[in-house]
Amino acid sequence: MAGGEVEWPAMKSHYGGKIIRISAMLAICLVVAGGGARARESKAHRGAAAARRRARNEAPPAVALNQIKVFGNLPAPFALDARAAMMIDARSGDLLYAYNEHERMQPASLAKMMTFYLTLEALQQKRITLDTNVPISEEAWRLSLNSSVSRMFLQVGQTVPVRELLYGLMVSSGNDAAVALAEYLAGSPDALTQQMNQKAQEIGLSETHFANPDGLPVAGEYTTAADMVKLGRALLQRFPDAVQFTSAKDFTFDKIRQRNFNTLLFYDSRVNGIKTGHVQEAGFHLVASAVAGDVHLISAVLGTPSMEKRRVETEKLLDWAFRTFTTVSPDWRKSAPAAIRVYEGDIVEAPIAPAGGAPHFTVLQGQERRVVLATTLQAQPLVAPVPKGTVVGELSVTIAGKPISSAPMVTQVAVGPGGMIHRAIDAIRLRL
Repeated sequence: MAGGEVEWPAMKSHYGGKIIRISAMLAICLVVAGGGARARESKAHRGAAAARRRARNEAPPAVALNQIKVFGNLPAPFALDARAAMMIDARSGDLLYAYNEHERMQPASLAKMMTFYLTLEALQQKRITLDTNVPISEEAWRLSLNSSVSRMFLQVGQTVPVRELLYGLMVSSGNDAAVALAEYLAGSPDALTQQMNQKAQEIGLSETHFANPDGLPVAGEYTTAADMVKLGRALLQRFPDAVQFTSAKDFTFDKIRQRNFNTLLFYDSRVNGIKTGHVQEAGFHLVASAVAGDVHLISAVLGTPSMEKRRVETEKLLDWAFRTFTTVSPDWRKSAPAAIRVYEGDIVEAPIAPAGGAPHFTVLQGQERRVVLATTLQAQPLVAPVPKGTVVGELSVTIAGKPISSAPMVTQVAVGPGGMIHRAIDAIRLRL
């Protein structure tokens, strides 16, 4: 299907008369538009088309194990039946597994993650509320008539709360929900698309370009596994309550019940979202978030040959990581000074701490008690003015003397210039 997920066959019985009426309308349109041309298609032509589809979706390029990057330079445990993959420890940010993570491909419905992000940002900024009623336009409604894309079956003229549209966006993967939110937030889908690309730059998605709020295939639209992992992490760090929508197993709107396309939710209780995607030219995608104990994983498995494969391959990756790694947050205060000397400033010492607060580090299971922290401060004296957040050193973690990870140490306050006499005295001290 172009630009949407494959519908759940079992759900059609829930659609009732609406599906029958819509199907009838579509059938009439197809006949009028010359559907007979399809009947004249030769058997050989159909077979060639099917072969091309199979080649695109059922034969991802093989990846040698030595091409796969694994945390700590461990041997790669397996390759996946996918074009690209990446997984990180969401708390530490450490890369756990990756290959072809910078390969560009069509994002499909993964684009809705950015539409979701911008809507949650509008909620956080109190520009809208979950109860804000959004009018449904003809453009959004027409998408609900398109059986080739996923939809939540909005009707023109309805007013639908933002809360319902967010479930429709993330559970039903509704293209109609994406357009309705885009029109309300930005005035039009094109205007929201500009905001999506601006936000992508802010977050650091240097390998992504969006062309619309729903991910329908358009030339020049692309993303990578690395960027989708980065977006997933940014989304859940800034909006932890987002899992309310991403973890829902089903959603009912206007008496139509649909199950979440992320089937991993039904197999693994550790999984809490995030988003699936599928278009013919790219295959099946899944960006997943899963939590167990102190470990929070985010993965992107892109370009698998089927809906089932994206679930199985993602579950294989998550299960291996949960068995292999753990996340620790040792007390850094025992290995670092509380403040650093500042010369020629309005204060003598500036408090310091790891950037981002208490740091998290990824280690192999069983090595938690072997972690050693050490702080190295820069040799060059710190001279005012000093902006808040200035990097003054590094907090590193080692196991058996081997560096594992590190975090920058930064100033916690801004230091302005001191008085004339103080600056003169410190200037002399610096020369000694």
